[in-house]
Amino acid sequence: MEVYEEDYESLQEALRRLRRDSNAKAVFLIDKNGQQIAAAGDIENFDSTSLASLTAGNVAATDGLAKLIGEREFSVLFHEGQRDHIHISIVARRAILLVIFDERSSLGLVRLRVKRASAEMDRIFEAMERRGERGLAGAEPSPFSEITDEDIDSLFSE
Repeated sequence: MEVYEEDYESLQEALRRLRRDSNAKAVFLIDKNGQQIAAAGDIENFDSTSLASLTAGNVAATDGLAKLIGEREFSVLFHEGQRDHIHISIVARRAILLVIFDERSSLGLVRLRVKRASAEMDRIFEAMERRGERGLAGAEPSPFSEITDEDIDSLFSE
């Protein structure tokens, strides 16, 4: 899926609003492969690359646990620390929303604000998907579409 500038700005604004309304330290939007899509808040205080990768791994492991006990998924995860807490949720079945907060907020407030922000991000992702489908319908065929596996094999067998 391609993220156009206007989509990125819409996602970024949704994250800024979520961070502000939930009184969180930082908010990250991560794809399921562990790549950061967007972030808001005090993100410079975190190793965002490691955070994104470990969060995606956490979600994948938890999905495995869910399947072991007969659940489809656990759509919300919460980790409570002494100072900081992490709320993780799935957005639009394709992205991970990570909210880091402390005693200035509460789990109830974060959950409430995440629910509203998730609905907004669902709409943004749906618009991105529709735009991508329209783009693919009118797109020129790839110059590589006529290359077969046999062509590739013969190229490297010499």
